Amino acid sequence: MKIIKAKTAGFCFGVKRAVDTVYEQVDKCSGPIYTYGPIIHNEEVVKDLENKGVIVLRSEEALDHITEGTVIIRSHGVEKRIYDKLEAKGIRIVDATCPFVKKIHNIVQKESAQGRYILIIGNPDHPEVIGIRGWAGSNSQVIQNISDIEKIDFSKIKKICVVSQTTFNYNKFKDLVEIIKKKSYDISVLNTICNATKERQTEAQSIAESVDAMIVIGDKHSSNTQKLFEICRKACNNTYYIQTLGDLDLNQLGSVETVGITAGASTPNNIIEEVQNNVRIIF
Repeated sequence: MKIIKAKTAGFCFGVKRAVDTVYEQVDKCSGPIYTYGPIIHNEEVVKDLENKGVIVLRSEEALDHITEGTVIIRSHGVEKRIYDKLEAKGIRIVDATCPFVKKIHNIVQKESAQGRYILIIGNPDHPEVIGIRGWAGSNSQVIQNISDIEKIDFSKIKKICVVSQTTFNYNKFKDLVEIIKKKSYDISVLNTICNATKERQTEAQSIAESVDAMIVIGDKHSSNTQKLFEICRKACNNTYYIQTLGDLDLNQLGSVETVGITAGASTPNNIIEEVQNNVRIIF
């Protein structure tokens, strides 16, 4: 039996930075500590932080009830108005937005101010995309497939700037950009997909193509893990999406000779190691 674990599996730079920031604030702050939304998309990490007293604010309305303490902006980032609201209330802000996401905020704010219509390629319901649009202004739109592009009246748009959710599938991004380029003459395309995301997806596909079974570990709400699963499933029919070891039926792996393991950017190393060690034991 051979087990191949992806080198890129687990916390990316932005996620590690965000999680470390919260634990640092827990150690140094005396007042209440909040995160605006789950700091990352991983239930195990969020539960551990809640056990240490960190309170998750799950809606904008929840901000209305805060009068003191520290609010930590999650790795996905938030709309500009959230910063404005917290500053108006005099609440201390600790910004744990991933630097790569923050870069997109700056890009869309600048390009929008220069008169460009902002097209954001990504999942419109994902917190990162919601945050990006909050910096892009009203002249913006989110697209995630060809159907969304077909609904746009490009004759009314003179200048376009295209950016992407950092965890979007790179190949899908390229395909959508090619379609958009045929619709407009004045278009600026900025590939804002995180390099770590592209490397993770490329490595996962390569491993999945060479094994009998593939295990993808990550939270069910994690966008980048969902995309890893989609990529691996296309390359290997026996691909399993799990959050923790408890979700994996080890009996399903009884007849395979090679197993690949990868994990989303919000998956802690201890969960990855636990899965790897237990898969190794049954063989």
